[in-house]
Amino acid sequence: MISLTINGLEVKVEKGTTLLEAARFLGFPIPTLCHMDGLSPYGACRMCVVEIGEEPNSRLVASCAFPVQEGLKVRTASERVLRARKIILELLLATCPQSKVIQCLASAHQIRQQRFRQEYDDCIMCGLCVRMCEEQMMAKAIGFRGRGENRSIGTPFDIRSEECRLCGGCIHVCPACQLRCTYSDPEKVICGGCANLEPPCVEKEMFHDMMCYMNPCVACEIRKD
Repeated sequence: MISLTINGLEVKVEKGTTLLEAARFLGFPIPTLCHMDGLSPYGACRMCVVEIGEEPNSRLVASCAFPVQEGLKVRTASERVLRARKIILELLLATCPQSKVIQCLASAHQIRQQRFRQEYDDCIMCGLCVRMCEEQMMAKAIGFRGRGENRSIGTPFDIRSEECRLCGGCIHVCPACQLRCTYSDPEKVICGGCANLEPPCVEKEMFHDMMCYMNPCVACEIRKD
C-alpha cells in the first residue's frame, strides 16, 4: 500500500493507482474530458490537473496518468488548479464552442464568456475515439495522423478502413459530436443555463483551497471573522 495525503487527508491506496482514481474513490471530484473508465489514460485534455508537492516547489500534473507515490501531497482544488482548468476550458471553447460537454464544464467553472479568438469548430484531439476503436472494439480503424497543427484523426490515406464495422463507438464517446448548444458567437457561447453556484470559499478569496467537495456547491456562505 502507498501512503499519501490528498487535500489534507492521509490515505493508503494500492500501488499502481492513479491520482485521479484515488481522489474519486475518496469523493473528491476532478473533471475530465479525455478520460473514460475502461480506456487507457491519455492525459491530452489536462482538465484533470492537480497540484502536487509543497509550495513554492509544487507543480501541476495530469492526475489520470500520474501514479500515486509514497508521501506525496496532493491538492485537487487549489487556486492554482482552478485557474489552470479555467484557462484550459476557455481554449477548448475556442476550438469547439458548441460542444455541450465543454459548455457544461465551462458553466460549472464559472466561465461566462469566451475570451480567446474562435478559430475552429472541430476535434479537440482528446483521443477518445481512437482508444475506443482500438481497445474496446479491437478494430484500429482510425488513428492520429501528422504532427503539431497538422495533426488530425482519420483512416490511413483517407480511405475507408476495412476494419471499420460502423459501430458508432467513436461518435458515442466524442465530446465534439455529442449534443450541441445553439450559439457559437463568443458573446453567447456560454448560456449559463447549466451553471452551478460558485464555490464561495475560493471565489471570494477566503481560503486558498476549496473547503468542501459537494457537487454542486451548496454555497455554504463561509465568512471571514
